[in-house]
Amino acid sequence: MNKLELERKAAEIRIELLKIIHRAGMGHTGGSLSNADILTVLYCEVMRIDPANPMWVDRDRFIASKGHSVESLWCILADRGFFPKEELDTYCQFGTRLIGHPNNKVPGIEMNTGALGHGLSVAVGMALAAARDRKDYRVYCLMGDGEQAEGSVWEAAMAGAHYGLDNLIGIVDRNRLQISGSTEDVMGLEPLDDKWRAFGWHVVSVDGNDIGGLLDAFRAVPEKTGKPTLVLADTVKGKGVSFMENQVKWHHHVPNDIELALALEELRGKIDRLDRAGKAGIS
Repeated sequence: MNKLELERKAAEIRIELLKIIHRAGMGHTGGSLSNADILTVLYCEVMRIDPANPMWVDRDRFIASKGHSVESLWCILADRGFFPKEELDTYCQFGTRLIGHPNNKVPGIEMNTGALGHGLSVAVGMALAAARDRKDYRVYCLMGDGEQAEGSVWEAAMAGAHYGLDNLIGIVDRNRLQISGSTEDVMGLEPLDDKWRAFGWHVVSVDGNDIGGLLDAFRAVPEKTGKPTLVLADTVKGKGVSFMENQVKWHHHVPNDIELALALEELRGKIDRLDRAGKAGIS
């Protein structure tokens, strides 16, 4: 897919995730919107996966350590064919597989996540197993920035560098907001890039809502052999819907009927603009 096609896909994913959150009456809106571009690039262009064979031994692995923002993940997995799109209608309904955090009963989910700070430790183990088994798959782990206050993140970071896991890619969705406010007010993180470098990681800073920048960052991995890579993705919470952007209340606020209609109108307008650009030959 080219850049325009990926941007269009990310807008479609945002539309779907807003619809399932609205239908369920629950969900983590802001963080799912902020990471939609990251997931679109990974699942549509970067990761080696096979939806028809989700347990393929040589597949790349993805761990959603910020498991509360699962709505974007459910939508991209359905879009790629890991399960029928119609199943999205069951999100958070009685008896569904599509619960409010990743559930490994669903094809494409490697582990149940949601307790923040645990995902990177598992990703380190998977990457170490690949290295020892002489497999060439990669392990991607998406973390939240509020999650960086968890000590287990840094234990895992230390281990990843110690074992020289250049098949391990950590990603921080750096939207600067968490449930109780600004990350810098709750638990200051800066200079976050220098902290990861001090733990032995190669750090790539990128606009996490820019498709082209994300493609360049992920395609360049590993820039440094013998080191894991941390993609520090500077994002906007609520990205794609103007009245949700950079608003802490949208961490898990559910859009009402009017808000949903306004959001979908805005996103469909973006799709229309992208379609016109495509017809004009702009890639």
